[in-house]
Amino acid sequence: MQELLHRFEEWLRQNAPGDYSTLRPGASDGDISRLESGIGFPLHIDLKLLLAEHNGVTPRRSSMAPGAFLLGYSLLDTDGIQEWHQNLSSMAQEAVEEGYEEEVVGRTAHTQWVPFAQGLTGDLLFVDHRTGHEGEIGEISFGDPAYLLLWPSMTHMLTDLCNAVEGSLPLPTAHRRPSVHEGRMLEWATG
Repeated sequence: MQELLHRFEEWLRQNAPGDYSTLRPGASDGDISRLESGIGFPLHIDLKLLLAEHNGVTPRRSSMAPGAFLLGYSLLDTDGIQEWHQNLSSMAQEAVEEGYEEEVVGRTAHTQWVPFAQGLTGDLLFVDHRTGHEGEIGEISFGDPAYLLLWPSMTHMLTDLCNAVEGSLPLPTAHRRPSVHEGRMLEWATG
């Protein structure tokens, strides 16, 4: 996975320098441990590796700012991950308490979904930590009734991303095509 991440970063450096410049240094072991304590369970190894490389990106101020190179999502730092995990957990717990668990839990929120990237609209990419789904990458769009499974693992995600940007190909699972905007940032058009 680390090799794929470096391959994708190198493509950003050469082709979308604005996006590349937003990458922050990796999280410390202490930051990762605090995150795991905060969410209440160990992070999937893929997410730990991603955070060790980059503790998110510089926050975007507008949709025209670089940093949303991951399907239009920006990588979260450990604090953002914990905050979004807490939000999803609260949504799931409230649904159970209020009697509408079937409409929410495992569809739009779950206590074992750990968001790692956020769109300007609040939509999220997450790593699933549920038994039988460990490491799967899902997308939550709060306008949709259920999450969308995009990849079985972060390795599959990075493989598809690298192949898409290097060959100007559409992503097979996410139905988006890469393009570079103004020679500085990667965008993903739907279709």
